[in-house]
Parts: sequence; structure tokens; C-alpha cells
Amino acid sequence: MKKNSLLIEIAIIFLVSSANIYAQDWSQFRGPGRDGNVTGFKAPASWPGQLTQIWKIKVGTGDASPVLVGKNIFLNTRQEDNEMILCLDAATGKDIWADKYPVAAATGPAAAHPGPRSTPAFADGKIVTFGISGILSCLDAATGKVIWRKDNPTNAIPQFYTGMSPLIIDDMCIAQVGTKDNGSVIALDLKTGDEKWKYSGEGPAYASPSVMVVNKKKLLILFTEKSLMALTLGDGKLQWQIAAPPQQRFYNCVSPCINGNIIYYTGQGTGIKTVEVVKEGSGFKTKDLWSNPAVGAKWNTPVLKDGYLYGFTDQRRIYCINATTGETAWIDNATNSDFATLVDCGSVLIGLPSTGNLIVFKPDSKAYSEVVKYKVSETQVYAFPVIAGNMVYVKDAESLTLYRIE
Repeated sequence: MKKNSLLIEIAIIFLVSSANIYAQDWSQFRGPGRDGNVTGFKAPASWPGQLTQIWKIKVGTGDASPVLVGKNIFLNTRQEDNEMILCLDAATGKDIWADKYPVAAATGPAAAHPGPRSTPAFADGKIVTFGISGILSCLDAATGKVIWRKDNPTNAIPQFYTGMSPLIIDDMCIAQVGTKDNGSVIALDLKTGDEKWKYSGEGPAYASPSVMVVNKKKLLILFTEKSLMALTLGDGKLQWQIAAPPQQRFYNCVSPCINGNIIYYTGQGTGIKTVEVVKEGSGFKTKDLWSNPAVGAKWNTPVLKDGYLYGFTDQRRIYCINATTGETAWIDNATNSDFATLVDCGSVLIGLPSTGNLIVFKPDSKAYSEVVKYKVSETQVYAFPVIAGNMVYVKDAESLTLYRIE
């Protein structure tokens, strides 16, 4: 029996490893380009009736998406009274290393989501996490050794705890910290944790920053609790700021979608708006392009595919909008969830709303065209699916599951 078990394990490792040979790493929030784009995926000629479950393990609570780098998968979760930073073998789910530190439990309405929500970021052999209480950690990805850790002794956090996923770029770790009406954007040296620059102003949002390049200048694009703004990446200087107050007593929690020098941004009750970032003198400004007040989003950042924006509306329906004109191409009638993630897998788009249904549909501007739907979790899901080759990793309320598309 032991021999048979060993052979089965070897076969699983071979299948998963071979499936990942041409698959990309999923190294941060919304993937390597922070745009929800998956490469190396080839849709099957005939989709199976169900996905094949390879393994399922308890990893702890939390809504943070897994990060896949090479043969390892990294997670930030909560187990009992500790936040955990985990490194697992991507083929078998077995532990490689773990780091933990005590964190008080979330209270109030946020207690329903007790674990970390911020997706880790990987670069230069390091993994960075941002816990619910604002603790920022950098670890050696190979060993789990803590390189630096920034505590939050004043417990300055947003009302519903942290929701921003850190960004690593140009040997810096970028994060938004602070509390309501009093926040900061910080850039830390990735190797040492030393502060390189800091911008202070409005409190942080529950969205995550991205970078765009305009006239060869890198701009950090991010939401605060009341605004959309741009800082120069090198020194953190404010370039422009647009009022973006949340509507209907909600919060800025949809990350900006960037295409070249164009930004698409949305929120609950605000519709979708689009601006172009242009050079002006020694700085930059924004130019309004279009606005679609009929389609907004709550917790879903859209993806741009072949000139169209796809996503889940704040009314829990999948939509398609012409990215050039802002006109609504279609909105599907089926109700899903306003908490949802969406990735572009080339020939198909794959969505994962909190209902636990993995939805595969075609990028079609004429009408919604569903290919197949799979139930991948019996508990609610708030993390992105990580798709590598024909393998799909799903983090639900407490577990991580690996599925294979046969």
C-alpha cells in the first residue's frame, strides 16, 4: 500500500509540474501585470462535466488570493490567534515553511472576515504580506526567514481593516497605511524596509495601486477613501487628484483598470468613468473621456479584452462595455454576486463570484455566451482563482483546493 501511495503521489507531482511548464507565475494581486491577464492557458477542445479535485487542505481563514511562483504557492491566512505566512508545494499542497505572529481578532462588522484580505506580492526572491491590522512583512521566499517587519503600534487601520494589496516595483514595496481621514502612501526599500518616500493625505481605500507609464514616466495610480490620484513613482510627488467620493454610504474598493495612458474606474452607485492621463508642462493632468452611469461595481475590477470591458456589476450581473465609447454592449440577466473576481484566459474569461461558482464564458461583444459553470466551493470565495496551465487553485473560507481541467 505504501508503494502504491508513493506512486500515486509521484504521478500527481508529474502531472501538476508538467502542466505548469508553460504556465506563468501569479506573483501578485491580479497577476504579474496587475491586469487579470493569464497566459499559458489552453482551453480544452471539450470542457469536462466537472473539474477533477487533486487535493484540498485547510490553510486558515482569509480572503487574500494565493500567489504562485515556480513550484511554490504562498498564502497569508489566519489560524487561531495568529496570522500565518505559508509556503506550500504547489503540486502536493505539503508545507515547506510557515511564519506566524499574533494578531488580535477583527471586531465589529469586519469580524465576519477574520483573516487577511491583502494578496501577497513576490519579487527578487522575497514575499511581502500586509495583515488585517496593518502589519507589513517581508520574508525570504526560499526559507521563510523574516527580512523585515513593520508593526502598527497605534493600530491605525481603516474601519473594516486593511484591504489593499502591496505592490513591488523598482526594488520598492508600495503600500497604503493609516486610518480614516489620515492615511499615507509609503515606499520602502525592499531589501531593508527603510522608507524611501512618503505621501500623506486622505485615508486609504480598500482598493490596490497600479503603475502606468506616460511619456516614459512611471506614475503610481491609486484610490484613497475619497479620491483617485497619481504620484510619481520615484519620489511620491502628487501629480493630479480627482474627486471620487463613494456613493450610497459605501467605499472605494474597486482597483483602477489601466490601459496605456487611460484609466477606467468605478464604484458602487458611481457608474464607470474613464480619463486619459496627458503631459502638461513638467507634470501631468487628466482629461475626461466618457462616463457610463448605468454600470457600476462593488468589489470587482474589470478586465479589458479586445476593446471591451468585462466585469460584474454592483447589481450582481456580468456586463460588457465598449471601452472606446463607454456604451453598454450587454448586461446578462443571471444574478451572481457583487463580490467577484475575473481573469482573462485568452479564448475565455473566467469569473469566480463569492457564490463559489467558477464561470467560464466567451469574450463576445454581441451577447453573453457561457461555456460552462463549475461549483468549486461550498463556502464563500473572495480570492482570485490562480490558473496555471490546466490547474486551478481556489482559496475559499478556510481551505485551498487544487483542481485539474481534464
